[in-house]
Amino acid sequence: MPNALDQAANAGTTPVRDAHRFDEDALAAWMRANVADFAGPLRVEQFKGGQSNPTYRLTTPGASYVLRRKPPGDLVKGAHDVLREARILSALADTPVPVARLHGTCDDEAVIGTPFFVMEMVEGRIFWDATFPDVDTSERSRYFDAMNATIAALHSLDYRSLGLSDYGRPGNYFERQIARWSRQYLEDADAGRDAAMDAVLAWLPQAIPAGDETSIVHGDFRCDNMIFHPTEPRILAVLDWELSTLGHPLADFAYHAMMYRMPPDIVAGLGGADIAALGIPSERDYVAAYCARTGRSGMPDYDFYVAFNFFRIAAIFHGIKGRVVRGTASSAHARERAAAFPRLARLAVDAMEACR
Repeated sequence: MPNALDQAANAGTTPVRDAHRFDEDALAAWMRANVADFAGPLRVEQFKGGQSNPTYRLTTPGASYVLRRKPPGDLVKGAHDVLREARILSALADTPVPVARLHGTCDDEAVIGTPFFVMEMVEGRIFWDATFPDVDTSERSRYFDAMNATIAALHSLDYRSLGLSDYGRPGNYFERQIARWSRQYLEDADAGRDAAMDAVLAWLPQAIPAGDETSIVHGDFRCDNMIFHPTEPRILAVLDWELSTLGHPLADFAYHAMMYRMPPDIVAGLGGADIAALGIPSERDYVAAYCARTGRSGMPDYDFYVAFNFFRIAAIFHGIKGRVVRGTASSAHARERAAAFPRLARLAVDAMEACR
């Protein structure tokens, strides 16, 4: 995996990659018919960032847009559902959760080869480094507070009133997720077994906290999936809703707060950073701020939620390791991700042991 701190590798655009080219004239014709006030000529570039769904910047003399499409080729059933992503953007448009405005969706594969949607181009800053190095120390806490307020606002929404009752399966989130990722890990014999992973896998089902909650969850709420105002500690749009569903809000929050323990070379994280010197709130204070915003007296099972999330991401990287062994990994950075698997499993154990 490319170093999460390497902004040059992720930021900006590049000419459209050969595998992701499409008929730009057909897209322009569709936009003339479906996007208000569209006027060409149209220029198409591809964003560098590591989105699993190819993402493009569309530029005309008078406006800029973003196109997200399903990747071409044979895909796992249900994966890369960009129209589902468009649905959540539409549902959140008038809520306190900032998202890009949706201009239109297309399920006709005859246009550019796959379904796609077009949304507004939100201009601002994306931070690929969780230490926010370009922000003054005196201001960093306000950026973290903006992230905290946004995820709390998301989890406070009434998904039923937004027409999202069928956006996922309410209830038993941890049971279902643990079973899913355990099965994937155990069935991939090529990637081998890991003692730390085995220990967490055996412990998790027995340690699920009592009680259940359901909310809209983002699934990948990280600093590099947000566009911040160019100069202010304010989020203009939360991006990359591909993994969003109905799930447990504390699992979603802990995935986000996992940044405090995540090594920065794996995923944008604060592991090893002197957060006090950087002016970043402590993990304890960050959890407390979320609890205050969501009306909780505390989060006594927080380390379970963190252990679950490290287990989940470790299982994902274990699957990448299996594909590397079989020679079917498509990413140029798959070997680096595979090599990170044991470290993630160990971090899951550390969180598990904090529960005991």
